[in-house]
Amino acid sequence: MKRVALLGSTGSIGQSTLKVVEDLPGRLKLAGLAAGSNAVELAKQINLHKPSAACIFDPAKLPELKKLVKTPTRLLSGPEGLIELATMAEADVVLIAIVGTAGLHPALAAIEAGKHIAVASKEILVMAGEIVMDAAKRRNVRILPVDSEHNAIWQCIEGSPNHEVRNLWLTASGGPFRNTPAEDFDKITVKDALKHPTWNMGAKITIDSASLMNKGLEMIEARWLFHIEMQRVKVIIHPQSVVHSMVEFVDGSLLAQLCEPNMRLPIQFALTYPERLNNTLPHADFNKIRKLEFELPDEERFPAIRLAREAGIRGGTTPAVFNAANEVAVDRFVKGRISFPKIWGLVEQVLNKHQTIEHPSLDTILQTDQWAREEAAKIN
Repeated sequence: MKRVALLGSTGSIGQSTLKVVEDLPGRLKLAGLAAGSNAVELAKQINLHKPSAACIFDPAKLPELKKLVKTPTRLLSGPEGLIELATMAEADVVLIAIVGTAGLHPALAAIEAGKHIAVASKEILVMAGEIVMDAAKRRNVRILPVDSEHNAIWQCIEGSPNHEVRNLWLTASGGPFRNTPAEDFDKITVKDALKHPTWNMGAKITIDSASLMNKGLEMIEARWLFHIEMQRVKVIIHPQSVVHSMVEFVDGSLLAQLCEPNMRLPIQFALTYPERLNNTLPHADFNKIRKLEFELPDEERFPAIRLAREAGIRGGTTPAVFNAANEVAVDRFVKGRISFPKIWGLVEQVLNKHQTIEHPSLDTILQTDQWAREEAAKIN
């Protein structure tokens, strides 16, 4: 039995994690739950799973949560509550599915407490990959990737020394605008960008997938997870989303991980590792998988790949700038203040203004994040 502290339980990854736990009742148990401000949904989860502790990040929602909870669960709130949940003695693994920078401090606290962490929040490794991976090595804990692409690479690369790997290939569906001419990008609406062809995700990550910024963030994340240079992290468009990523070895061999496009599969692998357990999910149906298509991304139409590669090569504080500027750009696009292609333009402008600080402290990273947001807000 593995006991899981789940941070970000009401989001899409969090809800998929709950389904995984419910599917494996004898093997997984929720020791803790945390959500941002949705007291009603969090209370339902607490009453069903009866964790020993739970946290709502918004302290103003704590009284409402207390009224709704019918179990003896210890109720916490605020950043301090997240830290307490991330370090709780009852948990064997902490799954962090909090969007944005709020998951960074709990992740580092969990590592220092000797907890293995399953990472679904890209910001943790994009912003502070060097700090997180150094801390994990020092404390001898595992960083378990939950993103389907990194989870796939992990399954393919396990046990292979770095010098045997030529390239990591992250697959991308290509999003809804894979075949849209560049001259039509200015006409793209928020509604258009939210129509992902394969996955059902939150608005921010769906728009990031449409711009391929999501794939750029994943490139930087992969660089840290697998201790590999940015130049060896590649992207391939694969519209069927059946091959979740591939590892190319120096002898010319390619290993790929294939499965149904369902986030419960990588979540389960991360939580039950090193075991593979039977579940109720549908298995691959070769009657439906008629063909697998691949094409290289057009970096002229989708400059996110180039920008991410440049940010990852510069390293230090630059990936944090890339992430923060993109968050501001997406927010402005959603609010109708900039056009879709301006997302890339805004990010590139902020990157060009930034002077990289190498081997930054956590405080420096957070200060840089704030600087990038302020600079991005100034750009028309």
